[in-house]
Amino acid sequence: MDELEIDVVAEVDVTDPVLVEGLPGVGHVGSLAVEHLLEELEAESTLVRRIYSTEFPPQVTVEDGVSSLTCAELYAVSVPDGRDLLLLTGDHQAQTNEGHYVLTDAFLDIAEEFGAAEVYALGGVPTGELIDEYAVIGAVSDDSLLEDLEDVGVEFRDDEPAGGIVGVSGLMLGLGERRGFDAACLMGETSGYLVDPKSARAVLEVLEDVLGFELDYESLDERADEMEEVMGKIQEMEQQQQMDVPTDDDLRYIG
Repeated sequence: MDELEIDVVAEVDVTDPVLVEGLPGVGHVGSLAVEHLLEELEAESTLVRRIYSTEFPPQVTVEDGVSSLTCAELYAVSVPDGRDLLLLTGDHQAQTNEGHYVLTDAFLDIAEEFGAAEVYALGGVPTGELIDEYAVIGAVSDDSLLEDLEDVGVEFRDDEPAGGIVGVSGLMLGLGERRGFDAACLMGETSGYLVDPKSARAVLEVLEDVLGFELDYESLDERADEMEEVMGKIQEMEQQQQMDVPTDDDLRYIG
């Protein structure tokens, strides 16, 4: 197998499409967001490309006993009353620095083939603590893109995220700018401890406002309720462990 192989699954016509990337990352925010888009817009979605690479982990997924080689997938989506979308999803990112560049260039090549000139990378930014209000932090490839995103509630903070944006989401901005794309990264705040459907919803609500479509969030909210139950159990266990730690008095004895 070559380092990079792209299977043409289908050819469709799209009008002024926007590339939306949601590969796994912190809190799986981006991947959850794109999965929900595909779930809600399934009737309008067509799988158009599969991208295989030796930069992905050496494994297969198995469903009902049948294996599939790890890959990324690109779907074309015709959105009622909104802009057409190219949704990029997958279970993995590249394993090496070089691989991130190779794959991001390939993703942008495909976007160009379909006539896209605009990119939104979706992801999470870790806070290290549980949160109630989910802000969406932004970064853009050009300052001309700031105002429209600020108008829909995206926050742009000095030196945040700390350390920059790594992986495909970061390179969508860096390589995208060099290739003439208008690129933005929307990052939902998340504790970073577990999969975070609430953060994914916050990012999707911004994307709704920017691109002009509407989603139902019932299934995503159900996942959020499930994760809250998990977090509640974790917190109970932590509290119990703290209660079980022996005090100085417990450690004293008469002998």
